[in-house]
Amino acid sequence: MKRLALMVLVLGIVTATLADAPRVRVLALFTDKAMLEIDGRERLLRAGQTSPEGVRLVGADQHEAVIEVGGKRETLTFGTAVGGSFAAPASREVKIYRNARGAYTTAGSINGRTVDFMVDTGATAIALSATEARRLGIAYRLDGDPVQVTTASGVARGHRVSLDRVTVGDISLRNVEALVIAGDLPEQVLLGMTFLNRVDMRQEGAEMVLKTKY
Repeated sequence: MKRLALMVLVLGIVTATLADAPRVRVLALFTDKAMLEIDGRERLLRAGQTSPEGVRLVGADQHEAVIEVGGKRETLTFGTAVGGSFAAPASREVKIYRNARGAYTTAGSINGRTVDFMVDTGATAIALSATEARRLGIAYRLDGDPVQVTTASGVARGHRVSLDRVTVGDISLRNVEALVIAGDLPEQVLLGMTFLNRVDMRQEGAEMVLKTKY
């Protein structure tokens, strides 16, 4: 009887430990660094560092991060999450509809400011005009790298920048590469492949469906 009671007690401790484990989600990946969301708080950890919540970053590269929580190791890719029982969260889905001209357009935000997106699978990156970048408070000349950009009108001057957060519906991605093009064009922000490559994309009739990969 005492042995059975002891087993029940041990089982209760293990269950409590799993339930109390912090919830961890990968926001961005770098070489030997990772931006993690831990119980709702953003933490930038270097390999070997441990967060105040007890999450240790064992190692990371541009494809995955290895974390250790309570002596248990998990390998996470971008957007994946663990926590409590270490179950993956439900994926998020956004439906985008054609406008009168047949283009897929939707409202969204960049760094918390509202923008109008047009889905463009032919654009290698999110693209926006310098005029729009200034409205959004993006210091592209200070923080960006000068580049030559090929557009429908020819070659134009531009800057490559990293956007802190890009949101479309319930999907929000961090550290998304974009191109700021000199002048007033494009009129709408082009939602290019630096965003689209990080989600699953499919067409259902007149709808474009974007879905997170976790």
